[in-house]
Order: sequence, then structure tokens, then C-alpha cells
Amino acid sequence: MTLPNASIATSQQVLPPNGSLMGLAALMRQAFAGVDLRPLGTQLVQRANQYPGDANTLMDLSWVLQLTGNRELGLNTQALALKLQQYYRLPTASSEPNIRLLAIVSGGDLMANTPLEFLVEQSDVALDLLYVDTDLPLPATLQEHDLVFVAVGESDHNRPLLEHIAQRAQSWEKPLLNAPLHIAELTRDGVAAALGGVSGVSIPASARVSRALLQQVAEGAADISTPLPQGAFPVIIRPVGSHAGHGLEKLDDRAALAAYLLSNPEPDFYVARFIDYRSADGQFRKYRVILIAGRPYICHMAISSHWMIHYLNAGMAESAEKRAEEAQFMANFDSGFARRHAQAFEAVAELLKLDYVGLDCGETPDGKLLIFEADSDMVVHALDPVDLFPYKPAVMRKLFSGFREMLEHALTRARGMKFAYHKHN
Repeated sequence: MTLPNASIATSQQVLPPNGSLMGLAALMRQAFAGVDLRPLGTQLVQRANQYPGDANTLMDLSWVLQLTGNRELGLNTQALALKLQQYYRLPTASSEPNIRLLAIVSGGDLMANTPLEFLVEQSDVALDLLYVDTDLPLPATLQEHDLVFVAVGESDHNRPLLEHIAQRAQSWEKPLLNAPLHIAELTRDGVAAALGGVSGVSIPASARVSRALLQQVAEGAADISTPLPQGAFPVIIRPVGSHAGHGLEKLDDRAALAAYLLSNPEPDFYVARFIDYRSADGQFRKYRVILIAGRPYICHMAISSHWMIHYLNAGMAESAEKRAEEAQFMANFDSGFARRHAQAFEAVAELLKLDYVGLDCGETPDGKLLIFEADSDMVVHALDPVDLFPYKPAVMRKLFSGFREMLEHALTRARGMKFAYHKHN
């Protein structure tokens, strides 16, 4: 088998032993540190040609390709790896791990699954990844494990897969975290409908709308309130299945909608009310909060003069003032933001019914928790440079510890239930 090298440069960088997997977390850590991964990619290509049955090499190569801007080639390489094997064992920090976590994941890019590699990277948790898809079903027998975590993200493509996992899970004896059918309910319109009546929460009404109906609105044959009850311009629109702001725009009128449809050919879109959530100083602030067993943990805070905020485009690395505010916010999160919205977070966790779920949120001028999105596969990591963000490692360790505690509690409950069963039977 010969793989294209995608213009990857040569290097003397040392590869791990044959058969060993580096994994996404280790490779992304190098990328964040400014390491040029292209030389490593060249060596992985050479090894893949020498050992065409080495699925671990192909999987690592797929991540290197994606991290160096070759997404499609990376996904194609990943597909080759998955034809060889479904199971992948990640390196474990502990020589004697205390928890064996089996994660059910789907093929895809860097944001396709719950970022479990980053959550357990430096812990005593041994993580195995089991890749599944509609044409790659669950094996008859699962590899030995203590807990199963469904890391597959919500999407149209994954809905049949999540239903398949849910059906099979009925016969599993070990504890299951993040029930697949609840993941399937994390559509933008589904989340908006589920959380729309929660006290203390503001969430924009959202609807999934066909291109044909939006075209009627653009032409004046229908009103925007037809697909979006009680809706009015301006609205937020994005193609169904898009993430990280791709295709996301604010439209102020019919003309803007018509122009948007000309440049976005997708068949279906999510349309939501636009809520002006800027603070008194004119800046927008967006927070990523992770609910672990119902408890909120802060992941990051982004500040921008533009309503569409992503941490990487908010200029946090370039502004000491913004970083100082984020550090202060994180230091006071439990006694401030989390306490103000404690009832809202509790209600959201109860309604979403997931052991682990992320919220991208803000705060309205009248003090409500403004939720933009809920997903189980939001990016969470501790890769930011410590010299610029010295306050983040402790915050992220707290989040990772919370995840580890959730695993321990799930395992303890399962053992207690098993003991009680044997005691009474």
C-alpha cells in the first residue's frame, strides 16, 4: 500500500515502537506547542508502507494529517485503519490503572466524539476506543472493561448508530455512561424545546427549516414566523451538521437571507432568534461550562466585540486584559457564576439526562443563563501555553478530577448494586 505524503517534510524524529499508539491527545499537545508534525508524518507514511497491517500507525497518521491541514486525506487514512481493526488502546499514565474505560466512538474529525483522551490523559484510567459506524457495528463481545462511555456525538449520520448502541446496551452488565438516546436528543431545536421553559434560563427558539421554505421567506411568499413561531429578524442561521461557526451568520432581513442561500447550498438549516447578550461595556462574553454528574465546571471564557465568539478568534492570547478577566472569572466561578445559576444548571442537567455534557453559554442583561448550545462532544483540553495562561492548569485539573470522580462513583454504585443483588438472591 502506498500513501500520498501530502508534502510532509523529512525528519529524524523518533517513532514509538511498532504497534504502539501515540493518540490524538499526545499529537495535539505537540501541535499546540508549535512542533512541526510534518516530519513525523513522513515517518508514519514510511512505516505504513513497510507494515501495511499496522492500524495504529494509520490512526496516528490520520491525526497528523488532520492537524497539518489535510483533513480529507486524514479521514481517508482513518478509514483504512478502521478496515483493519475497531479497537485502539491509548497509552496510560499509570502502570497499574484502576479503571478500565471503554469508549464507544465514531470515525470522524477532531470534534467527532467526547474528548475522553484529554479528560483521562494523566490519570489512572486505561482508555480503550471502540470505533463503530452504520457499516461497522458493535462486535458480539466487548473487550474487557469496567465502564462503558458512549462518546459518539449527535448528528443526522449518527442517529441510527446511537439507536443501535442503545439496543445492544440493554444486554450489557457493566455500567453505561451517557445514554445514547439522550445524546441523540441534543439537536439544536430539541435542546431549545427541552430547556425553553426552565426558570432562570434564556435559550433562543430554534427550528430546523428546509431550504425550500427559507427560499419562500426570502422571496416574500412566507414570513420568518412561519418556520420560527414568534420569530422575527434578525435571526441566526447555520447549516444542519455544521460546527465551529462554519456557515453561521446573523441575518437582518429577507435580502440577507436571499444572499445567504446563494452562497450556502445545504438542504436544511437551523434558524434561531438572535439575542443581544453584550455586557454593559459593549463586549460579548461566552463561557464553556461542562456538566459532570450535574455539577458545573468552567472550561474557558472568551471575550469579544463580535457576537459570534470562538476562543481562538476572540484574541485571548493577544490581550493581557482579557486573560486577567478570565483568570478572575475562573477563580470565582464556584462562588460567582455557578452559584448565581445553580438552580438553572441543576434543572438543565435533570432535563438533558446525561452524565457528561457541555454548554456554550452567556448571561443576559437581566441575569439569566443564556444557553447557545448543548453537546456531549465539545472540545475540552489543557493544551494552552502555561506562560500565557498560568491560571488554567489548576482549573482544568479540577475538571479532570471531577470526571475521574464520576467514573469512580459509577463503578462503586455498580459494585454496590451487584453486592445487594447477590445478598438478596
